Amino acid sequence: MVRVTVLYPNTPGSRFDMDYYVRKHCPMVMERLGAACKGFGVEEGAAGIMPPGKAAYRTTAWFLFDSMESFQAAFGPHAEEITGDIPNYTDLQPVIQAGVVRA
Repeated sequence: MVRVTVLYPNTPGSRFDMDYYVRKHCPMVMERLGAACKGFGVEEGAAGIMPPGKAAYRTTAWFLFDSMESFQAAFGPHAEEITGDIPNYTDLQPVIQAGVVRA
């Protein structure tokens, strides 16, 4: 299983429209990814734990796929549309990481 994580830094003064993200962007992404996406979630950063303070990321989203190939096949044809929607909800540059789930 492969997890693709999208992290939006908690940058002071930045803009992030959570309502748009959850109600419009995420459903559009899920529709484009289709059955290749085996799981999905969104988290709104609440706090840093060590040391206590602000969360490092304002928002994170994660997607599960059977393999990197299935992610690439699902995302690739829609990459321009998906990334093109980013300015509609934030002025942040997301950090994206893919990893193999081990536990």
